[in-house]
Amino acid sequence: MGQTLAEKIISTHCKRSVTAGEIVVVNVDVCLTQDGTGPLAISQLKELDMEIAKNPKKTVLFIDHAAPSSKKELSNDHIKLRDFAKKTGCMLSDIGEGVCHQVINESYVKPGDILIGADSHTCTGGALCAFSTGMGSTDVAVGIALGKTWMRVPETIQIRVTGKLQKSVYAKDLILHIIGLIGADGATYKALEFSGDTIEGMSMSERLTLSNMAVEAGAKAGLIASDEKTREFLKENRREDDYARVAPDDDAGYERTIEIDAGSVRPTISFPHTVDNVKTIDEIKDIKIDQVFIGTCTNGRADDLRIAAQILCRKHIHKDVRLIVVPASKKVYLDAIRDGTIEMLVEAGACVMAPGCGACLGVHEGVLGDGESCLSTQNRNFRGRMGNPNAEIYLASPACAAATALSGRITDPREVL
Repeated sequence: MGQTLAEKIISTHCKRSVTAGEIVVVNVDVCLTQDGTGPLAISQLKELDMEIAKNPKKTVLFIDHAAPSSKKELSNDHIKLRDFAKKTGCMLSDIGEGVCHQVINESYVKPGDILIGADSHTCTGGALCAFSTGMGSTDVAVGIALGKTWMRVPETIQIRVTGKLQKSVYAKDLILHIIGLIGADGATYKALEFSGDTIEGMSMSERLTLSNMAVEAGAKAGLIASDEKTREFLKENRREDDYARVAPDDDAGYERTIEIDAGSVRPTISFPHTVDNVKTIDEIKDIKIDQVFIGTCTNGRADDLRIAAQILCRKHIHKDVRLIVVPASKKVYLDAIRDGTIEMLVEAGACVMAPGCGACLGVHEGVLGDGESCLSTQNRNFRGRMGNPNAEIYLASPACAAATALSGRITDPREVL
């Protein structure tokens, strides 16, 4: 029997053929931490007397979750990361550079890599066909020092999507639809492998959205075979030489296959307080929204901002709504400035923040008040995620977010477009 993408990539890092269920030690290509998890990883290395990095040029310390810092304790954590980078030669991505899961894929990860990160959404790198997975800070710390880690080879669920998405339906709607189908724990410690002509036709921006949210179904990784779209993305980031074709075998063994007709997917909303609590826009009644947030590692790319700007162009947001926009990286921010996207968003009433995580995790830049509701393009909506357990978070696409900002209520983007 042939190999899935997960089995194939892990095999190359073990120097032998592996199958699902095996526990293996693998060489690691890229490691990342961020300012929420990195300080703990550094403390663990100090305790172990292992303040070293096996591959410092591919070990990246990100300051993105609270960037710039909102309080002194976080500022001290930032100092710890900066000092460790100087001491070991590790790469530092400081404030304003962007979200770890965007920057790591723009600049470091390539097809066939193994990336480990002290952040659950490290799985975003699966869009480039890298086995990218989140781990605890201690495991990543050891990976930084030794250049290797252990893992169980996951079983793979194939998600095969065919046909054409309807107008105003995007990758975000598709992945919310998938999570609604299989549940928040439906793929626990599995790999999701996205395939089919719908996926093949998607831009890298859309693929990154799919892989990013694989963990919201419990998945260890969310993988997509590399192809010409992958090559184009790497070329845009001056890394065309990093391209390699990686694909599953035709006779790969999957735990199961889920077939989805793309044309049946509607604009989809995730309701509080779990990601798999989804409804289509047609099932939604009048829901007032106080804040709209467009950005994050899920939907803060240039394409996402352009979709929102197209809807908001020459209009103004509702008087009772705050619209916060945060580009996912410096590159995204500059591209959106050059093509006029940022100008359109600001003129429509958006407050544009520096590249980073922004309001997503409730540390700063958009904490909700008691009883308020936010419609966000982020990936999680559990109680208190945005800093207040007495608030509610709805998840949707950038198109739905922009349409909602105009009306003050959750709105079908098809009505606006």
